[in-house]
Amino acid sequence: MTATADYKTLAERASQELSEATAEEALRWTAEHFGDDFIVASNMQDAVLIDLATKVKSDVDILFLETGYHFAETIGTRDAVQTVYPGVRIVNAQAAQSVAEQDAEHGPKLHERNPTLCCQLRKVVPLRNTLAKYSAWVTGVRRVDAPTRANTPIVAWDDRNGLVKINPLAAWSDDEFAGYISEHGILENPLVSVGYLSIGCAPCTAKVAPGQDPRSGRWAGQSKTECGLHG
Repeated sequence: MTATADYKTLAERASQELSEATAEEALRWTAEHFGDDFIVASNMQDAVLIDLATKVKSDVDILFLETGYHFAETIGTRDAVQTVYPGVRIVNAQAAQSVAEQDAEHGPKLHERNPTLCCQLRKVVPLRNTLAKYSAWVTGVRRVDAPTRANTPIVAWDDRNGLVKINPLAAWSDDEFAGYISEHGILENPLVSVGYLSIGCAPCTAKVAPGQDPRSGRWAGQSKTECGLHG
């Protein structure tokens, strides 16, 4: 069997065996099976997943999609993560073109005219290129995030990117998530406290009205609900 086939089999088995695993158990399993060969993705909205991951591997790689369109607060949070967790290595995944080069080829504000293409160029492709260097990746996706994520497993084979995908927080409720931040004093993007409950690129992220779905602030006014990173 090839390494890919072996990992796919491992993921399929783990999907059953770890279906009720805690976040800590899922991350411990990841570290045991992949050692240095996995990366933890973060949009720098908070450091919950990073905090949990460093408990099993203090020098874990952290994937940040540096799209060129982030809020200053998001970049500040990324930099603060490096200070709070000095052992981690932040991998800044960047698009092949700068924003200026993309504007020159596709015209300014592609995110307004064709947000799907913009996400493809600045998020999906850089993600795929970075993940190609690893055998597994860990995400902060939770089932309560959106209807499209309601059936998110703890462990699965990511066919699109060709590696094992671990979602340790999949079963966490909003209360559990907020409770962890409060109890452990976890670093959080300051934009959250002023109403940005799902933070992405600045041009495509808005404040969320009280009581609204947190992801309603992403691509507001458009039918788009996902950037394409998770299916």
